[in-house]
Amino acid sequence: MTVALSVDLAEYVRQACGENLYLCYQCQRCSAGCPTAPAMTIAPAQMMRLVQWGQEERLVSDASIWRCLGCDSCTEHCPYGVSVRRLVELLRQKTMQEYYLPGRQEIFQADEALAKGIRALGMLGSRVQSFHNVSGEDNASRLAWASNLPNLPPNLDRKPGAETVYFVGCVTAMFPMTYGIAQSFVTILSRAGLDFTTLGGEEWCCGFPLLMAGQLEQARELMAHNLAAMRAIGAGRVVMTCPSCYHMWQHLYAEELGEPLGLQVLTASELLCELLAEGKVHLGEPRRPGIVTYHDPCDLGRKGGHYDEPREVLRQVPGFTFVEMQNNREHALCCGGGGDLETFSPELTAQVAAKRIAQAAEVRADYLVSACPQCVRTLSKAARAQNLRIRVVDLVQFVEAALPTS
Repeated sequence: MTVALSVDLAEYVRQACGENLYLCYQCQRCSAGCPTAPAMTIAPAQMMRLVQWGQEERLVSDASIWRCLGCDSCTEHCPYGVSVRRLVELLRQKTMQEYYLPGRQEIFQADEALAKGIRALGMLGSRVQSFHNVSGEDNASRLAWASNLPNLPPNLDRKPGAETVYFVGCVTAMFPMTYGIAQSFVTILSRAGLDFTTLGGEEWCCGFPLLMAGQLEQARELMAHNLAAMRAIGAGRVVMTCPSCYHMWQHLYAEELGEPLGLQVLTASELLCELLAEGKVHLGEPRRPGIVTYHDPCDLGRKGGHYDEPREVLRQVPGFTFVEMQNNREHALCCGGGGDLETFSPELTAQVAAKRIAQAAEVRADYLVSACPQCVRTLSKAARAQNLRIRVVDLVQFVEAALPTS
């Protein structure tokens, strides 16, 4: 059997995202550190080799590129810092834009799981483009989470000239399970006396789900709308409780839109550190003390570099003993909810989440705190599935519970 080799695909990758895949010498560290590699027929190191050989059709006709979590563990392990995650993003764009969306779907039909998963991702993309959120509900309901607040902050919906805009994100705004994250965060901001608002129904999906579904081209409309809505407020900074939203705003918006944002992009943990340091937030003794551990979200940690701020906040909450899980910081295990994997293969998401929640149980944690609504969702499900008495909460929920009642 003769295999035709070509350098065209590797050169395409280099020009499109700057990754020189010829630096890969097959040490296999990316494959060894990948949490979903056992479910792949083409492991991360093999993906690198197939691109070097120009085997495009082999890659786009296999489910392996869609079983990647985008967690960047591969990049962390690579001696040359080559990112399989960026390669996968590019291969997904090529697959969707050149094969699936134009109707060249026969290439997927031999693999039933692949065909089913890509259809689900195609439907996700259509839903986001039509409704501007991942749930497919009326986008005007983005402030539904605020209806249960005992004290509704004034000017929550698009206050002109507000200093700070809270970009809530689809997972928190549209799923009741995570309403508490937004409720806790605005409670903290109100108690701190911060001048803030939200985009209300004018907030559209940040575009991250489309990026991971191979539809970055379609996401640019969302980005442009969000930036225009932010500029209409006149705020100087935008803050997120969702690391995926942060990743898009901080690392892709200016690049994809071709213009500077003109505003500061903050994570919630950065802002909490600032408010605590300025004495604008005071924390009291907990009602239920215990052992707390922290799960690093991939988009906040490995992809964003924010490891210290969440831990600094946790250590300022009195009454708790903070412990680290076996894998932490740059070596933290993914929760299983990244990369649109929950849409493509929900059973694989559950398997990865089960491994992470087991590490929290190993250190006898009463609380598993993260700083990501998707991590809270997946790890909460994993705790319930294993009947573990571990309460999974977001960092802002943990802090809000420590605010003095008077």
